[in-house]
Amino acid sequence: MTHSTRSDTRSPYLDGDRDWRDTATRYALLPLRVFLGVTFIYAGLDKLTNSSFFADSGSGSVGDLMRSVRDSSAIPALVDLALKSPAGFGYAIAFGELAVGIGTLLGLLARLAAVGGALISLSLWLTVSWASTPYYYGNDLPYLMAWLPLVLAGASVFSVDAALRSRRRQRSGGYR
Repeated sequence: MTHSTRSDTRSPYLDGDRDWRDTATRYALLPLRVFLGVTFIYAGLDKLTNSSFFADSGSGSVGDLMRSVRDSSAIPALVDLALKSPAGFGYAIAFGELAVGIGTLLGLLARLAAVGGALISLSLWLTVSWASTPYYYGNDLPYLMAWLPLVLAGASVFSVDAALRSRRRQRSGGYR
């Protein structure tokens, strides 16, 4: 049996000589970013175009949804807060999802958008899908976990943030 030391001499991103592993690594979060951005834009628009969602009560209303999950949620006080103004809470969620989706898809303040997405997913997990058994039947926890890589890494390619970084680099004449 022989042992050897691996000595990769892969080039860094900045000198233009990339191999397929560097390229794959660089673009790895792009499908996740597109999926989450489109999904949250769709969710926000779906709520905004459904007039019954913003009602205090009735089929498909945010008020009925909150009342139905109040006793099974991890944080009933959060549900009680939403029930003080169901329409206001509904609009906050809808516009929050829309802002998070647009920011994520465009890569504009991508880390901040990802934090917003993670907070929305966390609040929905602790309220709406908390009682899902087994836990992996609830969809809000996987969304929360999906946001975390974007919170950590941001949007490195095809993003407003990357364009602004590149512009700053060119102005300063260096690589940052």
